[in-house]
Amino acid sequence: MRNINLGNTKTFNTILKLAIPSMIAQLVSVLYNIVDRIYVGNMPGIGSIALVGIGVCAPITTFITSFAFLVGLGGAPLFSMSLGEKNELKAKKILSNALLMLVILSVVIMACLYPFLDQILFLFGASTESFPYAKDYISIYLTGTFFSILTLGLNQFLTAQGQSVGAMLTTIIGCVLNVILDPIFIYVFNFGAKGAAIATVVCQFVSFIFVLFLLLKKTKIRLSVGSYSLKTMWRIIVLGFSPFVIIATDSIIIIALNTVLQKYGNGKGDFYIQVATIVQAFESLITGPLLGISSGTQPVLGYLYGAKETKLIKKAEKQITLFALAFTTLCFILSFVFSKPFAAIFLGLSNMDQNQSQLVIDYSVKYIRYYMYGIIPLSFQYVFVDGLTGMGQAKYSIWLSLNRKIVLLLPIIIIFPIITKDATSAFLAEPIADIISGVVTSVVFLIIVPKILRRQETSKEQIEV
Repeated sequence: MRNINLGNTKTFNTILKLAIPSMIAQLVSVLYNIVDRIYVGNMPGIGSIALVGIGVCAPITTFITSFAFLVGLGGAPLFSMSLGEKNELKAKKILSNALLMLVILSVVIMACLYPFLDQILFLFGASTESFPYAKDYISIYLTGTFFSILTLGLNQFLTAQGQSVGAMLTTIIGCVLNVILDPIFIYVFNFGAKGAAIATVVCQFVSFIFVLFLLLKKTKIRLSVGSYSLKTMWRIIVLGFSPFVIIATDSIIIIALNTVLQKYGNGKGDFYIQVATIVQAFESLITGPLLGISSGTQPVLGYLYGAKETKLIKKAEKQITLFALAFTTLCFILSFVFSKPFAAIFLGLSNMDQNQSQLVIDYSVKYIRYYMYGIIPLSFQYVFVDGLTGMGQAKYSIWLSLNRKIVLLLPIIIIFPIITKDATSAFLAEPIADIISGVVTSVVFLIIVPKILRRQETSKEQIEV
């Protein structure tokens, strides 16, 4: 696998070579969870309530993922900037510090979550009926935390040095294996929701071995230990805080949504959570690849920023934005065709009668389309925030991330059902927040980036780690 030339003046070629494998990898990563949900939702007799249990676990799995991106997407831009400065020793130091951080975080997270699983699941929206399935799934899933965090975190450093195909293969190998193992563990061995979790852990382990092999044998900057520095770790955390906020607050959003659906659902809380699980699964099929575009192209921006090639940065950022807009526009159009068959996949063999199944599908399609009204403006939010992170501008990207999730999305989810006394009004929060934040982020980006680039052109200092 050849390294991509991040300094290539033909920036669109570089963007395609980075973005397409990253999009595929993110899509495949999303499919991990969706495949689990589809197989679980189709378990004869108990599929419907088991799917609710898996949906309740989503905040925990998202929370775990966010720590991998805290380190991976915090360290990778610094890594790329160091390569742009032609400072390979600094890049190696960043990678070794990131490895230590990922190991420590995986152990700490597992140790903190296990003792409080019951309380957490009920807090996150589990009912007495869905709790056993949620507990079965997440208690096993957590055993793979070490492999999951290290794979996701280290994979960013493959992309950061031009090994986008290797990063893609790491994810694809795990997902293909997951598709094969899920029905075996769930149906053949009759493990139910536990089987889905076992399959996922096995696949995370295989992906971990593969990414480890690539970083030890196939990359220019290879994995090593030593040169530890609290200053370097702090720089990684500061820069990674923006993507961490974006992903970690997804957990808070899901918790809030599940809670208001139960509280204001008039006894139909499990029904609405099932609908929300399907809607979020569909949206993730778009936001996953969109994240692949915005975060996958960070290495070229970081490299060019380190090399002070500001004209190429402007050119690349325009091309990334147009690429993301083309992708989300296509997804918006296709959502009106594929939302119904997508929702139906989750209910094939469940114990619901036909009328109830049709009701779940109808509600899911309705709110999928609501979500899609904000998907095109969301392109600007993703591309510009990740673009700022790629250039090391954490102080801007953090606040723009918080604006969308904490200032807009979370309050709307909580307040709308209180005002309307209708749980389903919470589904309006996503498109409203996406549209407003897309506009705000675009205005801020267009004002501050020219100043940032002018300052970089005249600066003689290198990035400190």
